[in-house]
Amino acid sequence: MFDPVLLAEQLIDCESVTPATGAVFDCLAAMLEPLGFTIHRFVAGEAPDGPVENMFAIRQGPQGSRHFAFAGHLDVVPAGEGWTSGPFKAERRGELLYGRGAVDMKGSIAAMVAAVADVPAEAGTLSFIITGDEEGPARFGTVPLIELIRELKAEPDLCLVGEPTSVHRLGDMVKIGRRGSVNMWITCKGAQGHVAYPHLADNPIPRLIALLAELDALVLDGGSKWFQPSNLEVTDLEVGNKATNVIPAEARARISIRFNDQHSGATLVAMVEEIARRHKGDVRAVISGESFITLPGAFSTIIAEAVKAETGLDPELSTSGGTSDARFLRAVCPVVEFGLCNATMHKTDEAVAMADLHVLQRIYTRIAISALS
Repeated sequence: MFDPVLLAEQLIDCESVTPATGAVFDCLAAMLEPLGFTIHRFVAGEAPDGPVENMFAIRQGPQGSRHFAFAGHLDVVPAGEGWTSGPFKAERRGELLYGRGAVDMKGSIAAMVAAVADVPAEAGTLSFIITGDEEGPARFGTVPLIELIRELKAEPDLCLVGEPTSVHRLGDMVKIGRRGSVNMWITCKGAQGHVAYPHLADNPIPRLIALLAELDALVLDGGSKWFQPSNLEVTDLEVGNKATNVIPAEARARISIRFNDQHSGATLVAMVEEIARRHKGDVRAVISGESFITLPGAFSTIIAEAVKAETGLDPELSTSGGTSDARFLRAVCPVVEFGLCNATMHKTDEAVAMADLHVLQRIYTRIAISALS
């Protein structure tokens, strides 16, 4: 029997700050190969956003059988300061296992591995879609993985992403969709000059302030059936003027919009560009992902029933929170996210309840067997 706590310890001990390569993938491959998985590994991209390692591992079932995929990431955010124990040396204290990635999401991957060990080979095809670039720009991770999967003609029928979706107790929330995300960099240019001679200069700061005020006053929508309202936030404001007697030549700001299914990234960019033009501003935008939803149905029922059987909870179906790689995988097949409690993810002394790892293993086994039926 594969112990998810021991597997999680092994993964945590491999330092893998995003973008991840090397040892942590060696570790996961060593877990999966004895279970009959064929491992496909490759490195993509160059600095500053790469190189990134990715893995597609598949255990082929009987001809014509269904294909169920687990997906996740082995990269983690930087540890930061103030840890009680080493962030990249797993430590058991009381009922908790500490270490960076314990929750997000090496613990879930460990539970996945332990789960598939209990799924008979004749049940169907199983796979792991694992990237080292989810916590970073996500340029060289799941997107090239999808390209490989399509080249191999190995698209799954259903996919579960093991992000930490639970809030108060393991099993209380399942994510069936996510809002989209777009970041925009806004620049207003003027003409530098002496503050005593403003008629000889052009101060861009008042224009940028007026532009941001107009954006901040927008009500994008009131939400929809499955999504909370879209929100626009000013996330940075910069002039960099070190002189007290100089009108600057340029002022810059950054905004971030999380949007629901009433918008697309392109329409929001066009809206901000139009407002910026009225204030003589320029916009550069990066759309990180569009909103998506896997409507409640057979797949979410499989997950809810597995959660209920092991925890007694009826999970809430939600689209709240940030983005994940499910935004890419939804182009391949229906995708739902379910994993550990998210209270300590990205925090100092990140930790998972060891009992939750065992429960999650059993839930994942139930889900895989039902999804392959």
